[in-house]
Amino acid sequence: MNNQVSAIMLKALTLAALFLLPTYLYASLSSDQQAAKERGIILYKQYKTAAPDLKIAADAGDSEAQFFLAEEIRQEKQYITNEAYKWYEASAEQGYLYSMIRIGRSVNDLCVKMKSCPPGKKTPEEWLAKARETAKERSDRGDAEALYIMYELTAERDWLEKSALAGNSVAQYRMAISERQGEGSILPWKRQDSVEGWFLRSAKAGNPKAMMQLFGIYREKGESDQARHWLEKAASTGYEAGIYNYGYFLAVAPSALGFAEDRIKGYALISLLKELNGGGTAQTDVAEILPRISEKMSPSQIQEANKLAAEWKATHPPLSFYPEKIEF
Repeated sequence: MNNQVSAIMLKALTLAALFLLPTYLYASLSSDQQAAKERGIILYKQYKTAAPDLKIAADAGDSEAQFFLAEEIRQEKQYITNEAYKWYEASAEQGYLYSMIRIGRSVNDLCVKMKSCPPGKKTPEEWLAKARETAKERSDRGDAEALYIMYELTAERDWLEKSALAGNSVAQYRMAISERQGEGSILPWKRQDSVEGWFLRSAKAGNPKAMMQLFGIYREKGESDQARHWLEKAASTGYEAGIYNYGYFLAVAPSALGFAEDRIKGYALISLLKELNGGGTAQTDVAEILPRISEKMSPSQIQEANKLAAEWKATHPPLSFYPEKIEF
């Protein structure tokens, strides 16, 4: 009898725990699975093949890895395949908003024209409705990313500003871009200051694309100290554009920004971009600029630059194109 009571109590406690769980779940990954996930996301953001690593974490139930895996499959095939849909749906069922949105927008996918869109447990319209419901619940709790997603789902600019004020660096960046394009109610003579202010907030929050925007703004204004500062900051994040431009201005056009000429460091930085051979324009830039720098360097200087490149790689974040999670 005592065993029966214990079993009933255990079942009741288990059910209670399930009801207390949030609407989205994250898998508990082993150290190896977590390392595979992180490696996969790095490769994905470098436009390299990431599926083998992402699948390790996706198979373990990680919703973010499932999303990125689905994205890679979709991008490779250029439409949502059955395999991609499987991972989107598994991720969406755990409350991962970006997967819900991707399925919800599948009505515009190439699979529609091909008449090969996978059937799902919910229609695209139901997933979009679920995304909005979930994002609204989280935004009511002050979730800055959910506030941004509410903007993307509704096109109501108030959500964008709320997200930006809550500290979301992507929303802050988008506020700057939208105001630069004339959106919002900013007075014309205050617009540029507001644009710069939003880029500054986003850059301080760690957004390398905003850092590069500030670099351009300050360079145009002739404020070389600030331009150099934000260029160096962007490069320090591993952002491909920051690395390239920092190396270029050190080695090729130092006087344009008031840098002391440093071919060794410039060569080292640009040579790092050889690693980005999975896509994008990095290889074209390397092929064009690196020979121009190396022809003015001795073999010992190139050797020193290669050593410096290895040291930089060991002490800075991985190279990245920093793609958006989903292009809205």
